[in-house]
Amino acid sequence: MRFMIIRKADAETESETSPAGPQHAQLLQDMMAYNQAMLDAGIMRGGQGLKPSSTGARVQFKGGQPTVTDGPFAEAKELIAGFTLIEVKSKEEALEWVRRWPASDGHGNVSLELRQLYELEDFEGVAGPQLKDLEQQMHASADVPR
Repeated sequence: MRFMIIRKADAETESETSPAGPQHAQLLQDMMAYNQAMLDAGIMRGGQGLKPSSTGARVQFKGGQPTVTDGPFAEAKELIAGFTLIEVKSKEEALEWVRRWPASDGHGNVSLELRQLYELEDFEGVAGPQLKDLEQQMHASADVPR
């Protein structure tokens, strides 16, 4: 089972401060140790922190036509600051890893969301062999482990 751990954004992650600044040294070290523990356990499939929404854009479609709005976006609590992809045996195991999130992040005040990814098996009876082939090609070309 694959899960995404979503690190919700907050005022600090939405600020323009450099992640290389001295105030982030402990957090970076703690996150690297956490990620290394997941790699050592063989469950980490990917993850990244995201730059503030001020560097991004939102694309909304109305009647099939896109409208692009540049960031920043007002509701930080509805944004994400990063994600981690893990593959574990159960939701309970995923939650065990989420509970180990570094306390230095957000000075101990952080909001995480755990969401399970759809798997091809979830579409049994609907997905034909072409979809399975396409998924395998996508993962192979993106170098994403399964």
